[in-house]
Amino acid sequence: MDVEHLEAEAKATAAKHVANMLQRPDQLEKVEQYKRRVIRKKASVEAMLKTAMQSQLDGVKTGLSHLDTALSDIKEIKQNLRDIEDSFKEIPRLVEKLQDVREESLKHSQYAAAMENLKHIFNVPESVQKTQEWISDGKLLLAHQCLADLENSRDDLLFEMHKLPNQSPTDRNMLKQYFSDVEKLSEDLGKQLWLILRRTLNSVRKEPQVIVTALRIIEREERADEAAIARHQTTGFMPTGRPKRWKKRCFEILEMSVQDRIEGNQFEERSENKMWLVRHLEVTRQLILEDLKVVKTACVPCFPPSYYIVEKFVKMYHDSLSKHLQDIISNQLEGNEYITLLNWLNVYESSELMGHPDLMIDVKKYGPLLDNTIVENLICRYVSMLETNYQDWMKNTVMSDVKDWRNDSEPEADSEGYFHTSLPVIMFQMIDQHIQVAKTVNQELVERVLMVSIEQVVSVTRLYKEAIVEYKTKHFEDRSQLRYFTHYMIAIANNCLQFGELATRLRQRYWKSGSHDNEAEKIFQRAMTVFESLKMDTLGYLEDELFLDLDKEINDLLTKKWMLSSTNIVDTICATVEDYCHDYTHLWPRNFDLLISGIQNRVAKGYITAILQKKLSLKNYEERKEVADKIVQEEKKLRETFCRANPLTVKRESPFDALPLLAEVLKLKDGSLLSLEISGLIKRYPDISADHLLALVTMRGDMGRADARQLVTEILPEVGSQRNAEVKSIFSQIQVG
Repeated sequence: MDVEHLEAEAKATAAKHVANMLQRPDQLEKVEQYKRRVIRKKASVEAMLKTAMQSQLDGVKTGLSHLDTALSDIKEIKQNLRDIEDSFKEIPRLVEKLQDVREESLKHSQYAAAMENLKHIFNVPESVQKTQEWISDGKLLLAHQCLADLENSRDDLLFEMHKLPNQSPTDRNMLKQYFSDVEKLSEDLGKQLWLILRRTLNSVRKEPQVIVTALRIIEREERADEAAIARHQTTGFMPTGRPKRWKKRCFEILEMSVQDRIEGNQFEERSENKMWLVRHLEVTRQLILEDLKVVKTACVPCFPPSYYIVEKFVKMYHDSLSKHLQDIISNQLEGNEYITLLNWLNVYESSELMGHPDLMIDVKKYGPLLDNTIVENLICRYVSMLETNYQDWMKNTVMSDVKDWRNDSEPEADSEGYFHTSLPVIMFQMIDQHIQVAKTVNQELVERVLMVSIEQVVSVTRLYKEAIVEYKTKHFEDRSQLRYFTHYMIAIANNCLQFGELATRLRQRYWKSGSHDNEAEKIFQRAMTVFESLKMDTLGYLEDELFLDLDKEINDLLTKKWMLSSTNIVDTICATVEDYCHDYTHLWPRNFDLLISGIQNRVAKGYITAILQKKLSLKNYEERKEVADKIVQEEKKLRETFCRANPLTVKRESPFDALPLLAEVLKLKDGSLLSLEISGLIKRYPDISADHLLALVTMRGDMGRADARQLVTEILPEVGSQRNAEVKSIFSQIQVG
């Protein structure tokens, strides 16, 4: 340390301090007071320094004293070690001198052991007989005491022989033979104990003292085992029959009794009662619940705390039950037995068993009752079985429904008069029942059953479709055979909508967002596509049936027959449509709207096609005007007919709108305005083709084909830039060739 530097800093600090205290003249009067205060503080600091220095010096002095003492002790210990080393040199000679004494000591020890056990040695046969009688009479504590005396005598004698340097095998075997009945007594006593412990759960409520007696004997044997093991570690001697490990055997017997109780309550086989598993598991639940209540209330006071008897019994029941369930599974389950077992796994952890208010046992720390692999295998086997059952059951249900189509009566109608069959409801009621059953297990099984169910519905729809096609084909071959064809086709179309609605309802009710969302989305989307396709096919067959009656009239449009005033072809078409629409009112509104729109479109398509096919040869303006006026009149009739059939069509664009425009082109008197009229037609229907326009212009009869083609060729480019190729109208469906 730089003392001069520190001294200079101290003086500078002191000067600054003095300057701060004496800033005003009046403070000079207090200089003496300040001096005294500083002197007192200085004296105090000096005293503290002296005390600290004195303490340090005393500590150093004490440390030096201890070091000096330690040095003296080390010198003394060193000398003692030298003396001990010198003494060790004398030990071999001392051993030789004391050899006779050692031998006499061993003999004395053997004689002492023999004298001590002489009474027992002479009384072995009598003691054995007495012990056997006590065992037979159930006086187990007395029997064990006598047995312990016999074993101690035998073991003491054997130990003395063990200590001899030259052991005689003959003497040892003779001694063991003499005490051979003692081992049999131990076995007999053990058998009695195991018999008692096997009936623990029954005995502990009526005769708890019997259990306590057995446990006291086992605890004594455990202490004897510990003593024998400890002596073996030091002397190498282990008494005959030790260690007995009766405590371990005790738990083995208890576990065997638990296994017997679980396996012994199955009173029926599958062949005797289909509900055998339900009854067996319910009896098992009641048995385990009652047994564990007994363990918790009656066994705890009887068993030592170190046995942790409640935890041990729960583990035994858990393991034994797991093994028993695996044995049941290995024998192959059938039908709803899978669900019964899977559901019981939930019951096991619920308040009905382990979670019961009287038990409140957390079984999770003992592991799952069945491994996840086994549970997953059970679920897969159940789903596979369900899939197989679905295939047969749904096929039979569809065939039963198909059989009803040939009945000589109308299908059922709901409260609003819409036809349907029971097929969708029957199928989805069965699916709902299976889902309700799966719901008792877990949500994952619900979703798997739901997906499998919808997949099977989609699969059986192919069979349903084949039956519909066959039904339609047979009807079209001879329409007099199937009287209610139209009605059942209406019911089938309604069924398709109902299939979709029921599937959607099931999904909303039972499906929850999860890892299988993409897979489920594909399945449900495929189902909706199949139902929609089948519905459209069925509505198409209804259309085909109607047009079997209309095709002749439509083919006669724009012909000479049509021109005759005595024939009313369109009236016939309208009457036929109205007649069929009377049956179509039994369609659900969505189906009805689709069907009427399709029929309307098809009639309009036929009418426009008839115009463009140029079936009539028009020679002058009067004939063109007559034809055009009739087209306009009939367009009104057709429009009104379909509006009456389906009022919703009034608000939509009608395919019949094209007829007045075509009529205007036909009856146009001034040919110079023809291009303007055609341009308007093109703007109204951008998808109308050059072939359509060419056929329309040539039908007028006042223009050659070459001139007509030139006119159309000139008009199309002019209007082409304004056409929208994506707009599709009825003209896109009409081919002219």
